[in-house]
Amino acid sequence: MRDALLRRYHALPPSLRTAVATLRGGYLRAWRYGPSADRLCDEALDRDRWTSARWRAWQEERLAVVLHRAATRVPFYRDQWAARRRRGDRASWELLANWPVLEKQSLRVTPHAFVADDRERRRMFHEHTSGTTGASLDVWLARATVREWYALFEARARRWYGVSRRDRWAIVGGQLVVPAAQDRPPFWVWNAALRQLYLSAYHLAPRHTAAYVAALHRHGVRHLLGYPSALHALARGVLDAGLAPPPLAVVVTNAEPLLAHQREAIAAAFGCPVRETYGMAELVTAASECEHGRLHLWPEVGWPDIEPDATADGAGALVCTGLLNADMPLVRYRVGDRGTLAAEGASCACGRALPELAAVDGRSDDVLYTADGRVVGRLDPVFKSGAALREAQIVQEALDRIRVRYVPGVGFGAADAASLVERLRDRMGPMQVVLEEVPAIARTANGKFRAVVCQLSAEERRRVEAP
Repeated sequence: MRDALLRRYHALPPSLRTAVATLRGGYLRAWRYGPSADRLCDEALDRDRWTSARWRAWQEERLAVVLHRAATRVPFYRDQWAARRRRGDRASWELLANWPVLEKQSLRVTPHAFVADDRERRRMFHEHTSGTTGASLDVWLARATVREWYALFEARARRWYGVSRRDRWAIVGGQLVVPAAQDRPPFWVWNAALRQLYLSAYHLAPRHTAAYVAALHRHGVRHLLGYPSALHALARGVLDAGLAPPPLAVVVTNAEPLLAHQREAIAAAFGCPVRETYGMAELVTAASECEHGRLHLWPEVGWPDIEPDATADGAGALVCTGLLNADMPLVRYRVGDRGTLAAEGASCACGRALPELAAVDGRSDDVLYTADGRVVGRLDPVFKSGAALREAQIVQEALDRIRVRYVPGVGFGAADAASLVERLRDRMGPMQVVLEEVPAIARTANGKFRAVVCQLSAEERRRVEAP
């Protein structure tokens, strides 16, 4: 159904695509921003100055509410605790340490079982995402939770940087706002309801850079958000061509780790600070970078913990308990990243007493290359259609060949396979796509696998990237 709607959307002229995007934006705006939006944002900014002790007390109180609600109103956890009681286990659910670690697969298999029984899913906002592993996830949020989340985003991913949702802004993202085969601008769509210019991440070839920059000028964009890999590709095009983008206040990155060479190129191209954010659709933890380069956690969102590994650097698997979304609480949820928490009470020159995420080691997907000179990053939207996949990995073996290793779920069939190939070609252009069913995706030493792997040689990459 989604593929059919996308094809109908792509068949529209650009002016009607803008109308469709604006209608969708109006729907999202109604969910995200109500009469209390500015007040919620101001309150979040006020909380930035809370002491560590006050934050700890607040989180402990909120955690008690979430754990009780999870154990008594959420079917998955209620059944889990009932089974433990039948076995004679009298451990208290009031202690977080007594809860087992929740793996993503449990959430994928029975997502409905994680929604509290006093909530109706049809009245909630449904987020369908592939996460970072190439396998889909479903999350439901009440309207109040959505608005609280976007107030936090407004405060700590915009207002910290001197911008707001009322400014015109642009995002470089993974939505197919124009067909991948399209070779003439526009490679974007204007969403008037959100004052958002949505730039395709799939058309960032050097020959198109001038068109992208012209669109940023024409729409008066003041800040830019996107995947570091896509922003870096755009920045390189700007620098190589000697173009002058509009004056931006900030570039904000999301969804991928921001590498040092990417930050340097993006800052040079757009002449403004580059700030990193961290988070996930499951809303169990989030963080944003302050003006002194420290990644501050958002305590209202979740309670992060580290499951130490054998290394000596204090890092380990991030295991987080969501505090914001009490209607679909995820308790001790392994997010799939490895990280390090800063010492509690660490001070920052920015003056905020928010806790800090010292480092994140994860989500470092490769970018892929097309024969016509495009650099394509973050291909996991290919798996957002809901196909019955447990997990998958995209491997580029040659400029004209991609291999998809996948672990099928229940119900995966020929139609799903054909749709997967079609969506990849929509983004990568004419290409041989080899589907390889495997029992499991090989993991790295820290228990993760790379969702996207580029096996092209350094020389092949340089040839493709040459303007």
